[in-house]
Amino acid sequence: MRTTRALKPIQTTKNVENILSCPEDGQPLSPMARKFHEPESNVYIIVVIGFQTQINPEVVKANLVDTFLKQPRFSCLQVADEKNGGQLKWVRTEVDLDNHVKVPSPDLNQVETADMYVEDYVSNLSRTKISMSIPMWDLHILNIRTLKAESVGIIRVHHSIGDGVSLMSLFMSCSRKVSDPDALPTLPTSKKPKPCSSSGGFLQHFIRLFSVLLIYWNTLVDVVMFVITVLFLEDTKTPLKGPSGAGSTPRRIVHRIVSLDDVKLVKNAMNATINDVMVGVTQAALSRYLNRKYGKNKKGGGGAAGKNKKGGGGAAENSNLPKNIRLRATSFVNLRPYLGNEVISETMKSSSDVKLGNLIGYVLFPFTIALREDALDYVRSAKATGKRKKATLEAIYTYFMAKTLNKFFGAKWGSFPNQTTLLFSNVPGPQEEITCFGHQVAYVAPTCYGQPNALMIHVVSYANKINIILSVNEGIVPDPYQLCDDLEESLKLIKDAVIYQGLVDCNVY
Repeated sequence: MRTTRALKPIQTTKNVENILSCPEDGQPLSPMARKFHEPESNVYIIVVIGFQTQINPEVVKANLVDTFLKQPRFSCLQVADEKNGGQLKWVRTEVDLDNHVKVPSPDLNQVETADMYVEDYVSNLSRTKISMSIPMWDLHILNIRTLKAESVGIIRVHHSIGDGVSLMSLFMSCSRKVSDPDALPTLPTSKKPKPCSSSGGFLQHFIRLFSVLLIYWNTLVDVVMFVITVLFLEDTKTPLKGPSGAGSTPRRIVHRIVSLDDVKLVKNAMNATINDVMVGVTQAALSRYLNRKYGKNKKGGGGAAGKNKKGGGGAAENSNLPKNIRLRATSFVNLRPYLGNEVISETMKSSSDVKLGNLIGYVLFPFTIALREDALDYVRSAKATGKRKKATLEAIYTYFMAKTLNKFFGAKWGSFPNQTTLLFSNVPGPQEEITCFGHQVAYVAPTCYGQPNALMIHVVSYANKINIILSVNEGIVPDPYQLCDDLEESLKLIKDAVIYQGLVDCNVY
């Protein structure tokens, strides 16, 4: 039987006081952190982690003392400052791990399957909030065997503590490679743009000037469109578009694991990025899903259209979709240095050095909803839009706009835009198998609840897999498993189209 190995052998006690002073003790929450306490933006990050072994709760508790509890925000309360109009501030406290680490004993005779028990457990968590009388995080350990894991850990953190990238950095600092138990995980590195030579002819200077002007023009257009969207420009009402006030509704959270090699096959053949491919897959899946929904409302309407010889999602004449559907995603952009940069890798060596907080902007990303003759058109469309969005400072401006509105007009003015149809996030994960507190990880599935949109899609890579996580309002999206099927099938169709059109050597593949 495989044994678990702690990062450091530490004796745990019932009441654990943070051994570091809290640098934020007495400081008010930032405007961005306050935003996450508004009714329509009271967002929690929830991470479901499957493990290949049973979880030892005592080992986990011992390691939490030396990792999470060294983070000031994990050992501080958020307390209303009556002298400052009730504004929330950070106040250091003693941490009782028994209030944060839950180890339920499930009765599997009362449920259909262990997987359904885990799914219902997570859904029930989305109906609750963490008491503000303790630091706003908790960990749930489910030592039950599912189809994909021997046990499951569920980490829940209020979004005011930090964003997904900072929490991913903290998680990585607590992890080690399976192949080298003393080494940190390897994260994807960002490609640094090649520096332009100071010398050069008139054409080089003209191209450089044109690129700068293009960025500023795109930024102006995007910021104006963002303001118009916030004021009145709603997405088309579709079966995926939720009404206002959906932030407080419970969520059903499901996920589907696909092959990273299949995604890379398409990426290399199309000279695109992994994000381009996954956005293209999402566009194809949403088109199939909506076509099926609209087809049910037509006499004799079928479901999703069938394949064609190019591997497409169906010919235009088989489409049940209305014309000119406006469907956009609010896509989150990390404004920190990329996780794979050397600076971030250095801070990951110690969990106490990881800087938490919310440093994210967002862009409005239009999705093309249509049935394509050629499935690769979805990736081409995503690639073109992605290239356009890279040549803009929209994310930086939306961050500062939200921060300014929160500061001067109240947090409700800087909440997430609910005029869009969905939220979309793509986070890179470790490139190899890892352990966390000595327990080997099978999969990682992060997402959120409390957001105003009825649909949120997270894409996270791990080793040779990609996990697609859906967080849905079941009143709007009652069949998330079908949407997962559409995502998986869309990737297959796009991969088949790449092979059929000879864009990759089939023998090598």
